[in-house]
Amino acid sequence: MINDISPKAEIDPRAKIGKNCKIFPFVYIEGDVEIGDNCIIFPFVSIMNGTRMGGRNKIHQGSVIGALPQDFNFRGEKSECIIGENNIIRENVVINRATHHGGKTVIGNDNVLMEGAHISHDTKMGDSCVVGYGTKIAGDCEIGNGVIFSSSVIENARTRVGDRAMIQAGATFSKDIPPYIIATDNALYGGVNTVMCESDGMSEKVVKHIGNAYRLIFHGQTSLFDSLNQVRDQVPDGEEVRKIIEFISATKKGLIGKK
Repeated sequence: MINDISPKAEIDPRAKIGKNCKIFPFVYIEGDVEIGDNCIIFPFVSIMNGTRMGGRNKIHQGSVIGALPQDFNFRGEKSECIIGENNIIRENVVINRATHHGGKTVIGNDNVLMEGAHISHDTKMGDSCVVGYGTKIAGDCEIGNGVIFSSSVIENARTRVGDRAMIQAGATFSKDIPPYIIATDNALYGGVNTVMCESDGMSEKVVKHIGNAYRLIFHGQTSLFDSLNQVRDQVPDGEEVRKIIEFISATKKGLIGKK
């Protein structure tokens, strides 16, 4: 189908625009940009050099995609901002491209980024995440699948969030948040995210095993290394338990604390 592109949009002729896209007035698109099919770009959106966007994305008013990294190490190098498919990016969202040559900021598929969210340089986000109003995610972070950030969360640089974790509103954290848990508003372990686990099709038995693993990790009287060995010895093996062990074993920042 033919694109519906407003003549009041400013689009560099080198930009590659897919099929059946609707681009509203006052959109600004630079030359080194690729946009997939069936995207909707609302007024006053800026899509900057290095952006590679898949199909069926909706970008709302005032957002900036592929913005220059807010990093003092940036020297004008060529890098990318990769956006997957079927994402909803609401008003005034900023996503920075990577800092160094060949680097990538990556947003997966089926994510919802609410008004005022900011995703900084070199961060990698999986699929089906929700980023609440005014949430700020710093550079070089790693975010799994199905993660929920409530409003006004601040994730500091080089931290990780595991699959199906939920961070409550107003939390600020500088350590890793492992999979399947709730992080409280003061960034402490608040129990297993049972709602998300069950909606993901996990059985009651599996959810119980996850809970037992985290009791050993967060409420035991041993080191993190020893608590992981206890999980291996005492909790029945399964995909989810292995994912917990692998995530925590790879931590460099350590884990958030317990209540």
